[in-house]
Amino acid sequence: MLKLDALLAFVTTVEAGSISEAGRRLQISKSIASERVAELERNVGATLIRRSTRKLVLTEDGVAFLERAKRILREVTEATAEVSERRGELVGPLRISVPVSFGVLHLGPALNSFLEANPRIELSVELDDRFVGATDGFDAILRHSTLPEDGWIARRIAPSRRILVASPHYLKANGTPRTTVELEGHRALIYSIRGASDWRFRQNGRWTVVRPVAAMRTNNGIVLRDAALHGVGIALLATFIVYDLLKAGELRALNIGAEAEPATIFAAYPNDRRVSAKVLALIAHLRATFGTPPYWEQDG
Repeated sequence: MLKLDALLAFVTTVEAGSISEAGRRLQISKSIASERVAELERNVGATLIRRSTRKLVLTEDGVAFLERAKRILREVTEATAEVSERRGELVGPLRISVPVSFGVLHLGPALNSFLEANPRIELSVELDDRFVGATDGFDAILRHSTLPEDGWIARRIAPSRRILVASPHYLKANGTPRTTVELEGHRALIYSIRGASDWRFRQNGRWTVVRPVAAMRTNNGIVLRDAALHGVGIALLATFIVYDLLKAGELRALNIGAEAEPATIFAAYPNDRRVSAKVLALIAHLRATFGTPPYWEQDG
């Protein structure tokens, strides 16, 4: 008969890379963790992990068994959480992935107040701009603009505008562009991910693509914001990154007679399983915290 603590010891050992680290994570001794894995192997009648002094290696049977073990543990966790939700409680793990710049600048206070209101939630937050898949184990993801791959259901959190910004020092030294044609002659600070880096603007009902000379390309908006502050070039950034610097006069918004392609901040959750009340509560909390319109789009 398979025991849940044995399944948990096996999965944790694989994820941790060692028996001793698995024991630390589970708050049990190394010997107990090892015995639970051995008990699981006896029950399934196969060796799942080959142990050596240097590393642990999954056997072919172990690879096949791992995903099923993870699924069993996840379903038990979800079933336990569902019972609590029926009693009006939000309980248990909640794992989310969020973009780096937005997470650093805006998510901390919002998540802190969410946990204050729901102290029995165990929140794990991974800051990463990469495109995660529905099978990566996240209960929800937050993303800016780009919709995730198939396998997700998206819910809008807040609108997001992109605007051209530059420092007063840069504009004094290089002039202020007034058109898309003039913009192409300036040094650009370009957000680039997966090779996509064109600037798109809508003018008179038509889209225009601008490809200025790149002074810098990176996949992090905070790095681009700081480069703009230092007068390196012109950046096309979301207002949630620069709104406070615009109010302080440290950066200036540019008007080239065309509107940059807008974006959306959204939350998404996998469509292959029941969405938990924890995810829905988080989405509602973020919407309420950021406001309508969100505070980074409000004047004054």
